[in-house]
Amino acid sequence: MSMPNMIDRKPEWLRKKITPSAHQAMDTLLNDGHLHTVCEEAMCPNISECFRHKQATFLILGNICTRACTFCAVSKARPIAVDPDEPQNVAEAVRQLGLRHAVITSPTRDDLFDGGAGHFCQTVDAIKAIDHSITVELLIPDMQENEAALAQVAGSGAEIIGHNLETVPRLYHVRHGAEYLRSLRVLKILSSFNPSMESKSGIMLGLGERDDEVRTLMQDLLDVGCRYLSIGQYLAPSHKHARVVEYVKPEKFEYFRKLGMEMGFRYIKSSPYTRSSYMAHEYLEA
Repeated sequence: MSMPNMIDRKPEWLRKKITPSAHQAMDTLLNDGHLHTVCEEAMCPNISECFRHKQATFLILGNICTRACTFCAVSKARPIAVDPDEPQNVAEAVRQLGLRHAVITSPTRDDLFDGGAGHFCQTVDAIKAIDHSITVELLIPDMQENEAALAQVAGSGAEIIGHNLETVPRLYHVRHGAEYLRSLRVLKILSSFNPSMESKSGIMLGLGERDDEVRTLMQDLLDVGCRYLSIGQYLAPSHKHARVVEYVKPEKFEYFRKLGMEMGFRYIKSSPYTRSSYMAHEYLEA
């Protein structure tokens, strides 16, 4: 079987520039609070834009992942101990930034008995204690489908809880340790524990998926009650990661957005630069 063509040169629509000078104030705030962001750890191309507008997705439970997905830039090694001050430090950063919608994620922590569920809940509590009207979005790992942990997260008070499928089932070799059906079950379990909460997922294009596979994935999400979706272009963090098979044209992203809305999603953000938490406040506003 022949390998799909791999490409390296980015097209014109994928040349957003990162300007470190725009990060200074945010870097100082994060350093003072001993905080991490997925923006930095995942080498997000939107980092300058978001930091300039005082937007960030906080990465709790350290910056080391216990899995080794080949598409992700987050470090893989022995994880560090959980910082008990982190929830309060995140809440203080939210206060200083004046955020009205806070996004919290974490690396996968299979070493923790609850996958980090308790720490997520403490972080939500700390933010809500500052101002209960601040909306909170959690982007969680699968927590090994631990129902007690997922029930805890579902009852955390977060308005949106996301868990990303990332790609179609045929390409799940890029998600080491993850299972497509398990991820769908996680979303279904979350909704069953808290029907009033909104669930969200995200996928990447450009790994070699077919249009019919993307449509099937979207229907699978709708079938488990997920109504929010982000669709973005996969960009390889380095030559050691999974290679880009295709730089998908902006028109195809718009095609999938329209298709998904027709299928029954409430809101879809879909463009080459879309990421799970990019402009996250728009989902609730829509």
